Amino acid sequence: MTLSIIIPVLNEEENLKVLLPFLKKNASGNIEIIVADGGSIDASLDVAKHENAVVIPSEKGRAKQMNAGAKAATGSVLYFLHADTLPPKGFDKHILESLKKGKPAGCFRMRFDSNHWWLQLAGWFTRFNIKSFRGGDQSLFVTKNLFNEIGGYDEAYIIYEDNILIAELYKRNTFTVLPQAVTTSARRYREKGVWRLQYHFWKIHFMKRMGYSPERLYGYYKEFIAN
Repeated sequence: MTLSIIIPVLNEEENLKVLLPFLKKNASGNIEIIVADGGSIDASLDVAKHENAVVIPSEKGRAKQMNAGAKAATGSVLYFLHADTLPPKGFDKHILESLKKGKPAGCFRMRFDSNHWWLQLAGWFTRFNIKSFRGGDQSLFVTKNLFNEIGGYDEAYIIYEDNILIAELYKRNTFTVLPQAVTTSARRYREKGVWRLQYHFWKIHFMKRMGYSPERLYGYYKEFIAN
């Protein structure tokens, strides 16, 4: 089994300068790194090419970008990773060992790069294999066959696309949570304020449960989080 790492980016120059060398240094074996770009106007692509990553142009939108990256991947295992998240040392070995045990999909636990008690608590809860505690920041691995069987990410969703795919994996009883942890940036919490941002995330989850359309979810996100 080979691992293809797919990183959706839009103006992530500074994070890629850290992430890409980190991946090569901390991988146990050969990996394929794919940067799926949604139209960056900074030096993201230059950084990716300098680190010998495969660059895939795509329409803007993480679901579209990750699907494009998955389509281009040559590995039999896909690992979706955000540009501001660092996986544990030997991440590829941990993923492949899990697959050999019959677990075709899963994620790592997560911790934020913050000492705020709420964010530390939120990270602690990610150890439990419960759908409500999942999210894209924890990274996601899945066999390419299973990913294609599901149909990939739902491109109707500009946000919440990770949760939609993860829900499909839970329906198939195929999801596992590895004991190692990724470290993800709390930059948006620092920018917006922990409680304000957490409220808006909870509101989006509630709206999805109430059946709001992908467009309404994105409209709320754009008004209260992105801006």
